[in-house]
Amino acid sequence: MTAFNVVRFRVKPGLDEAFVAAHKDLGIEGFTGARRFSLVKTGDGTYCVVGEWNKFDDIIGARPQMIGLLDTMRHLLEDLGNGMGVTDPVSGEALIEHGAAAAAPRARRNGPAKRKPASKARTTAARAGKPAKKKAAKAARKPAKKAARKTAAKRKR
Repeated sequence: MTAFNVVRFRVKPGLDEAFVAAHKDLGIEGFTGARRFSLVKTGDGTYCVVGEWNKFDDIIGARPQMIGLLDTMRHLLEDLGNGMGVTDPVSGEALIEHGAAAAAPRARRNGPAKRKPASKARTTAARAGKPAKKKAAKAARKPAKKAARKTAAKRKR
């Protein structure tokens, strides 16, 4: 089951740019089971990091690594008070998920990947004589279905 971790931060005045810059080059490489991370600005000087993971055990396994990253930017953060320290972390397994699953981000080598709009991609594939994915998958299943029908007919005899 998908799991998430959410960590709330408050950045010291004037250090927002440094905080955001510290996150820009971070990726999910090296975090086993990580699907994606998002840095969300929630107000003036306040942010949350939201991590999506394959399973909760992946979050547990990554905690030492995440604490190590936090240590590199701890000097940018304000204490949240009430004995919390500089973060307010929570994590757990998803109980209900609506909508499409998030696609894993693709590695970017030379800037953002350029995509054709879906309608153009289909017409381009059709012009090249390539069947759409659904048609190809259906065609691949046909021989297996035909063989299954023959086997079932033999059993009935």
